[in-house]
Amino acid sequence: MTTIAVDAMGGDYGIEVTVPAAVSAATHHREHEIILVGLKDQIEDQLGKARPSNLRVEHASEQVEMDESPALALRKKKDSSMRVAINLIKDGEADACVSAGNTGALMATARFVLKTLPGIDRPSLVTTIPNMRPAGHVHVLDLGANVDSPAELLVQFGIMGSILVQSVEKVDRPKVALLNIGHEDIKGNDTIKAAAKFMRESNLNFVGFVEGDGIYTSDVDVIVCDGFVGNVAIKTSEGLAQMIKHILREEVQANMLTRLAGLASMPVLKRLGRRMDPRNYNGAPLVGLQGTVIKSHGGTDSTGFEAAIVEAVKVAATNVPERIRDGLGPLLGEQ
Repeated sequence: MTTIAVDAMGGDYGIEVTVPAAVSAATHHREHEIILVGLKDQIEDQLGKARPSNLRVEHASEQVEMDESPALALRKKKDSSMRVAINLIKDGEADACVSAGNTGALMATARFVLKTLPGIDRPSLVTTIPNMRPAGHVHVLDLGANVDSPAELLVQFGIMGSILVQSVEKVDRPKVALLNIGHEDIKGNDTIKAAAKFMRESNLNFVGFVEGDGIYTSDVDVIVCDGFVGNVAIKTSEGLAQMIKHILREEVQANMLTRLAGLASMPVLKRLGRRMDPRNYNGAPLVGLQGTVIKSHGGTDSTGFEAAIVEAVKVAATNVPERIRDGLGPLLGEQ
């Protein structure tokens, strides 16, 4: 049994999203346990009679606001739902934590409570993005946990991403690429060039550079970038998906003929919608910690948050932190 601690108060909508998602996940995955962490009375009211036997509530008297300073949240709110959920991992009561809360506060709190793995300077957020390759997706990191990352940190991101894919996707030698403004070695800033040099000298299966369109078209398993760039890329992807769905809806409703055509193509449109739906890819592991922490999109609905819980189960079950710890030295080429 895998036990997942859920920060029930985090995110833009809090318990209105997290509680139904946890109930659904617990119902569909009876072999695992879910702990809802937060203001007990509010959670109990939201639960009502919908309480699977593998779900319980852990009280936490405070919550971290979405716009709160990470430093203040860490110092002042030691009984926040986020902090208590992460403490459950440290105390051995949970195998992973899921939160849709303040990213900076989650990063700071997780790093303070769980600590980074030996040899890892900073944790990184990684997620899957749908693309055209046979596997149907690619893993991208960092998504915003670190900005202005030096070359050495980008190499660590590549190693952690490679081990994550190897563990979860069962890919023997994941192909790792750096996001750049061109494929040629002369392109990019000094940091990217230095990172490429270090990756070539490592035991990573480094295949070179991909450009922005390569996120969706290239046949690689892991794409590495700075957190500022990665956050812009993921938010652009989400906006593009919404725009395509909006335009399709407008065009289908344009006149009677297009409505009939839309009706005939509805099965295809529904499949397209599912493949492009960001909710199905929600849940970004914060890799590099001595424990499993999953960051959910703050504005997701219960479907998206449930996907993050399922991702937590998957990552926790494959012992990713231990694999990163054991694989760091060999991938760096250390004896």
